[in-house]
Amino acid sequence: MRSKTQDPNHTTLSGERLLDDYVISHSDAEPEYLYRLWRATNVHMLHGRMASGRLQGRLLKMLVQMAQPRNIIEVGTFSGYSALCMAEGLTDGGMLYTFEINDEQEPFTRKWIEESPWSDRITFIIGDACTEAAKVGVQFDMAFLDGDKRTYVETYEALLPLMSPGAFILADNTLWDGHVIDPDYDRDHQTQGIRRFNDYIAADDRVSRVILPLRDGLTIIRKKRN
Repeated sequence: MRSKTQDPNHTTLSGERLLDDYVISHSDAEPEYLYRLWRATNVHMLHGRMASGRLQGRLLKMLVQMAQPRNIIEVGTFSGYSALCMAEGLTDGGMLYTFEINDEQEPFTRKWIEESPWSDRITFIIGDACTEAAKVGVQFDMAFLDGDKRTYVETYEALLPLMSPGAFILADNTLWDGHVIDPDYDRDHQTQGIRRFNDYIAADDRVSRVILPLRDGLTIIRKKRN
């Protein structure tokens, strides 16, 4: 029987943390290099929690291994953690093109990418993927969308013609800390962008989709073959 003085919200949060710890402890460990990058990201960069982290990183690697894409595009490099996880899963000859629009992050991120064990599988580009991705001159088999939440729909529309039939698009943060269903965030522009994107994808008959309640929400989208 629960004590009358026990806070049920505290109990729930404690249970969630224990469950998170359980999930992590029963999933693959991240390579030591990625652990050091995650630590450095949280120490040296604002909003360090934006880095994908161990659980999502292991999922990204596994999805790449399952889909075996030849070319991947990432929108929103941040510190490079997710790019390195996906590059880790690529087969020989595979390439990941990652775009970051904030050039102030370049010195930190480029160093970590270029000194990584997977640097030969990554092309790091400073610029707007919406206008620059087509210039790469390849067809992409997978995309990881993790840029400006306010323009997710526009980014998606810019990328879709560059994706091969059957390609996967992974969209991060699509539950946005639960704000997508919280009326207190109705005027928040990033929440509005995520809601608009979720509604847009749900109605798009060119693709199939499913939202996973992992971390901050991850939508897996597959472009139909016809």
